[in-house]
Amino acid sequence: MTITELQTYLESKLPNVTEEFQRLFHGRGGLYEGLKHLTIDSVNSEIINAAFYFEESNEAELIEMLTNFVINSHYSTLVVQRRYIKGAPSEVLCGEVPEDLIILENGMKLKLNLLSNKNTFYFPDMKNGRSFVREHAKDKHVLNLFSYTCAFSVAAKFGGAKSVVNVDMSKGALKIGMANHSINSLDPKGVSFLPYNILKSFSALKKKGPYDLIIIDPPSFQRGSFEATKDYEKIITKLPQLANENCILLACLNSPELESDFIIDMIAKLAPTFKFEKRLDNLEAFKSADETRSLKNLVFVRE
Repeated sequence: MTITELQTYLESKLPNVTEEFQRLFHGRGGLYEGLKHLTIDSVNSEIINAAFYFEESNEAELIEMLTNFVINSHYSTLVVQRRYIKGAPSEVLCGEVPEDLIILENGMKLKLNLLSNKNTFYFPDMKNGRSFVREHAKDKHVLNLFSYTCAFSVAAKFGGAKSVVNVDMSKGALKIGMANHSINSLDPKGVSFLPYNILKSFSALKKKGPYDLIIIDPPSFQRGSFEATKDYEKIITKLPQLANENCILLACLNSPELESDFIIDMIAKLAPTFKFEKRLDNLEAFKSADETRSLKNLVFVRE
């Protein structure tokens, strides 16, 4: 796909004004030759956020096109994040980014930071996973592992969860998680935010259990703290000690190198009382040329 063809594509996808996050172009799905490292996102009537790895030599042409696209549309701001540069710096190329940006997802308010390095406090591709949790959280005790900014917890509380235990090593992420609960006017009773190393905290988590709904949404690789290929099984081994009868498990993985069977086979071996139910559909906007290796949200139920 050429830059001119991309411009035509964007113009055809121009959304209505909305506070909901929208992915306008998902090159990382591998469906568009030459632009596999590019993603273009839209949020609010004023913001367009382009976050990308870019190896091609025509970066200047791309940025010129995006700038003109913003100027000639109902957007006013363009943010480019250069993920291929160390530190993944973000740059505002035109317009201004609101100081306190909040987006909506199915009625939930969530904080967004377009100028943070790498992650923006929000993973849009997990929307269906959050919807699943919201639909199944009523009256449940929920354990949210690798909670980051606690969007799953907000979804669980919207769904009527009795309690939620959020666990993440990053105190900064948990602080944003607290803010996400506050801006939704959620009752803080029964919600905890624990800055724990999950792999070293099973005894503490067990004391707060057992849990009726467990969410595992780890990074594929985080230097010094988690590596899916060797550390995921350490969590799965402990599941029977943490889970109530009929516990629902949402096991997530966003690693293109690993397929669903990586988790399904591991649970069958290490926690056989959990039976695989289904894999949640991914959002159409994040469609991939190889869906077997795209985002995996796998549902299990303890029998």
